[in-house]
Amino acid sequence: MIIELIRLETNKIYGTLGILKINKKVFCCTLEPADNENKSNISSIPTGQYTCRRYSSQKYNDTFEVLDVTDRSSILFHSGNVINDTAGCIILGQYFDKLSSHERAVLNSGSTFDKFINLLDGQLSFHLTISEFF
Repeated sequence: MIIELIRLETNKIYGTLGILKINKKVFCCTLEPADNENKSNISSIPTGQYTCRRYSSQKYNDTFEVLDVTDRSSILFHSGNVINDTAGCIILGQYFDKLSSHERAVLNSGSTFDKFINLLDGQLSFHLTISEFF
């Protein structure tokens, strides 16, 4: 399975918007923090190649963790809508929009995340490539 995160736009206030492609087809939209020099909990992940492993905890029952990010840990894929919903993680959503507060967001995140997990049913890990096109 080929999984790519392609970043399209970034803003220090509203975060980094991108798309997630699975097997060379657009699957969903993504939201991450802006690039803050890879600081834990407030930065997007540096571009590059990573292994992602299935992960489970009390808060996140079934997801994937991005491994081997220098000086970082607990970077997960999960649902959410706005930059305050991520602590350096990758939020998945069906489409981009703005909330009534004019804050950029990804919406239909819960169902999009569920589709992602269902698509990867039986997968214990996958390879992730992150690139930028701004």
